[in-house]
Amino acid sequence: MTPLRVATICLALLLAACGDSTAPWHATNITGSMPALAFALTRASDGALVHAGDYRGRVVLLYFGYTHCPDVCPATLANLSDAIAKLGAQADQVRVLFVTVDPNRDAAPVLAAYVRAFAPQIDGLRGTNDQLTDIARRYRVIYSVTPDTAGHAYEVMHSAAVFFFDRNGRARLVTTKTDDVAGIASDMKRLLDV
Repeated sequence: MTPLRVATICLALLLAACGDSTAPWHATNITGSMPALAFALTRASDGALVHAGDYRGRVVLLYFGYTHCPDVCPATLANLSDAIAKLGAQADQVRVLFVTVDPNRDAAPVLAAYVRAFAPQIDGLRGTNDQLTDIARRYRVIYSVTPDTAGHAYEVMHSAAVFFFDRNGRARLVTTKTDDVAGIASDMKRLLDV
């Protein structure tokens, strides 16, 4: 092999090593440590029972919250919407699944209108108590709903984790901070390009 050929191969290997595939993720890499996307819930916009398989081929972000949330949920959905907008033509290949932990107050029309205010790529999902318990347990998400009682206002508590799944439904990333919109967009783009 000529020295020029050896130099060309070395340069090609060096350039390949510098590519985005070795760059760190902005969110935390959980590949192999969480189960694949699986659920059966009702989509608020059309009342259809949907499963994880209905979203195969898309990058999916899973987030649990509720429409009456005063701060974390709207900020999270606004940040995710901004990140999706940065994807340009690839935006339609992403879905954010916003699962309500307060289905008693988040009736389908309320939930559908709420997510529609953020982005068309967000689907509001709701389920029975058993369905909600199943998906929350699967992803180790905690939540509680305490109805109004004498001396205690209605209260909802939920974790702030956003889970990222690749096009095949494999859990890949998680974050509790969504204010790095460019970083989230970069992570989604990398998952789309895999």
